[in-house]
Amino acid sequence: MVILLLGYGKTGSIVAEVARERGHEVRVVRSSENVNASALTPESLRDVDVVVDFTTPQAVTNNVEACVRSGKEIVVGTTAWHSELPRIRELVQSAGTGLLYASNFSIGVNLFLEVARISAIALKHGYFGQIFERHHAHKKDAPSGTALSLQEIIHKASGAEVEITSFREGEVVGMHELVYESAEDDIYLCHDAKSRRGFALGAVRGAEWIRGKKGVYDFRDIWQRL
Repeated sequence: MVILLLGYGKTGSIVAEVARERGHEVRVVRSSENVNASALTPESLRDVDVVVDFTTPQAVTNNVEACVRSGKEIVVGTTAWHSELPRIRELVQSAGTGLLYASNFSIGVNLFLEVARISAIALKHGYFGQIFERHHAHKKDAPSGTALSLQEIIHKASGAEVEITSFREGEVVGMHELVYESAEDDIYLCHDAKSRRGFALGAVRGAEWIRGKKGVYDFRDIWQRL
């Protein structure tokens, strides 16, 4: 299929590489070429199958709106825009197109989140929980979208609020730790990304999955169907 990639940063460039390895045609629109979604016209999107967005929180909603107007499915890997999700959900559903989004497209991270959900029972048995997340020094958002998803999952499972501590250092790809402490013992759950390839592969597989579908989906809910 034809994938239009928005953004060509550290993760976006690997998304393009993985998509081509999987036999897809990839076209790239860099952020400087797409101010206020100006490059996303019905004409430019006519023969595109799925759009994949790895841009910035400020650009996402304009990009989604432009894709929806053209009836194109879109995968959003950008984080820190989810306050706009209720409005975007309504827009996508009324247009009859499809949107897949995630705080993290890594299969490993999503498995980690599922384990974390089960582990939250520890907070009902006298344990104290904390989340630690580490990313490269250039990452703009803190806490990370993945850490916020982890916090939300634990709250839904246990009713407890778990504090997040963020670190920005060097070229760390992404590490998330969930620590439970008690007087008797400590429990450590950790996901440490070795590269961005896991994120990229999940995003491409998500693009393959969303093609032709209608509605708004969180990758967390569908990754086991891929």
